[in-house]
Amino acid sequence: MGYPTNRVSAHSGTKIDEDTVNRQREAFNSTAGFLRVGQRSEESFARAQLVFPGGTSRATIEQDPTPLYIERGIGSHLCDVDGRRFLDLNCNFTTLIHGHAFAPVVEALTRQLQLGSCFANPTQSEIELAELLCGRIPRIDCVRFVNTGTEAVLFAIKAARAFTGRSKIAKFEGAYHGAYDWVEVSQAATPDNWGDPIAPNSTAFYRGMPASVLDEVVVLRFNDVENVRRLMSLHAHDLAAIILDPMPSRAGLIAPTPEFLAAVQETARKNSIPVIADEVLNLRQGFQGASARYGLVPDLITMGKIIGGGLPIGAIGGREELMKVFDASAGRPLLPQGGTFSANPLSMTAGLAAMRHLDDRTFAHLETLGKVVREGIGRAISIRHAPVCVTGAASLFRIHPQAQTPNDYRGIYPTRAGANVMMQLTRFFVENGIILPHSATACVSTPMTRADAEFIVDVFEGFLDSHQDILDAIAK
Repeated sequence: MGYPTNRVSAHSGTKIDEDTVNRQREAFNSTAGFLRVGQRSEESFARAQLVFPGGTSRATIEQDPTPLYIERGIGSHLCDVDGRRFLDLNCNFTTLIHGHAFAPVVEALTRQLQLGSCFANPTQSEIELAELLCGRIPRIDCVRFVNTGTEAVLFAIKAARAFTGRSKIAKFEGAYHGAYDWVEVSQAATPDNWGDPIAPNSTAFYRGMPASVLDEVVVLRFNDVENVRRLMSLHAHDLAAIILDPMPSRAGLIAPTPEFLAAVQETARKNSIPVIADEVLNLRQGFQGASARYGLVPDLITMGKIIGGGLPIGAIGGREELMKVFDASAGRPLLPQGGTFSANPLSMTAGLAAMRHLDDRTFAHLETLGKVVREGIGRAISIRHAPVCVTGAASLFRIHPQAQTPNDYRGIYPTRAGANVMMQLTRFFVENGIILPHSATACVSTPMTRADAEFIVDVFEGFLDSHQDILDAIAK
């Protein structure tokens, strides 16, 4: 199976720029062929299996059955160890909003490495990045830096507990907020255990998860206005916080309805429950982030990914009154928080360089690219009456193996036929020179062009045209 031929695209009714397509075809065809994995990746995986459980250090690494091992990235493209070039729609799980080896970040890091990589003392770069975030993101009066999105969520929940004196939290079924026991509850709920739709069960994420953790989490359904109001009110006296991703990535990249966000916010305010917006991923939805985009006014915001410029980072920001739980100026704070690499100058410097190059014009470019991809995919689906749909916003999109646009996590839970479609879709994209995350959020990046966006749509059209048999299976 090779690179798709140039043909009329459903998204525009015109041919994709022939020179661009030919260049991309030549670049791809000049590499190691059309196999999903090359020999050097297979050799690397064999070595890795001797030193890592299962052969990798992250459960999120895709294996089909062998991972692609990457040698380098430049702009919007990756090159694997076998010399093949791919358009990257993963960007390390949406982190690299400027793509790979972004020159301002490389230059800033080079200068900082010559000065030192980390210190026990603070640096001016952490002040500058904090000033940028406080000046840009509504409702952020002050910031605390950590090393990962998981840590940001962990400390935001602890901050809400310290502020309220309560212990329970409310979260949404299927939503991903990192590797902290309480937010992992019902992250992987299934039809066998998720329970009544009006009062979802708290389900364990891993064997041995303490029952006490399950008892301290109230599970809600996204976009379920009536039951969000009811369950939040029922547990109000015990709730330290409600945490939500304004557009849950792992749970479907589904848009929130205005009525749903109003229900969350009004019920939280009425019952003095802090609202935590997890924007570790979705901060990239606009200059001011996702909460501002959808009209959510949170008490705390967790951030990560794009604010680190490709280096490890996390941050908690929010109202000064609540953030004071971290204040140690008068002695032991209500919530002690440290970390050997928190606010390290490499992450601060890289993040500052990346964020300074994310202005309104840049976000408009990302918005346009994302719209071209989503609308092009949508038109291709409509023309062919394919049982597939696409969700997302701004620079993000996700394809679902179902005709009906989902409204919450239960609506995206895959059938066996649907899972096969997604596996074949990912394979087809790889075989045609694009890294598309399997059943996860895909993204565009600033170095991408409109021709890149149209190329994505063209490959998707090729998939629909060549896989009618498995598409028919999910339509039945």
